[in-house]
Amino acid sequence: MSCIRPLAALLLLLAIVPAAWSEEKPANDAVKPVPREGRWMERHNAFNERVKQGNADLLFIGDSITQGWEGSGKAVWAEYYGKRNAVNLGIGGDRTQHVIWRLDNGNLEGIQPKAAVIMIGTNNSGSNTPEQIAAGTTKIVHQLREKLPELKILILGVFPRGPDSNDPRRQVNEKTNAIVAKLADDKHVFYLDIGPKFVAEDGTLSKEIMPDLLHLSNKGYTIWAESIEPKVSELLGEKK
Repeated sequence: MSCIRPLAALLLLLAIVPAAWSEEKPANDAVKPVPREGRWMERHNAFNERVKQGNADLLFIGDSITQGWEGSGKAVWAEYYGKRNAVNLGIGGDRTQHVIWRLDNGNLEGIQPKAAVIMIGTNNSGSNTPEQIAAGTTKIVHQLREKLPELKILILGVFPRGPDSNDPRRQVNEKTNAIVAKLADDKHVFYLDIGPKFVAEDGTLSKEIMPDLLHLSNKGYTIWAESIEPKVSELLGEKK
């Protein structure tokens, strides 16, 4: 009987082991295509109508920071991209998974752009790990490579946010950037981190550049445009 009782105790213990021990890790939602509703869908559909018109040589793909080229960055956009057949494919609040859905649902249909600028991921930084966010960006790059094999892709490091380098979400973005940088092959995919252009030497972020420590002012958009101009001109094949 003394041998039976320990065996019974072991069987009982195995029966009550938490189910989580045997479960797989949660799926990464940053790579799962998903749309949004309401005015988001209206803007998405407007993108589809725009690309049907053709004349799309340069794409900007992203979230509200990219959409802001139509707001605080409007004058800068007109100066740098007004005559370049540029298309703004940015939607406020978008995460990597929303961009993935959009690219499979009309945003690229029927066009053959020369170059695309991607800046996405900051909206994932509160709920996803750097590895998960980087996986989302990687999927976006793969979509573009598959659908538009001749396209030159410029991935921008996710911009800094928050007051200083102690900001948790800024730290997530920085770790994401370190992973995403490895996607560059310098043939079709290029990487550029212009984040240091926005911050002071001590890592603080000025409200003159990002009024809410996330979105850019006119000065911020000027820094963005000036910082990527040499690379954009190169990828568009423009003569110097």
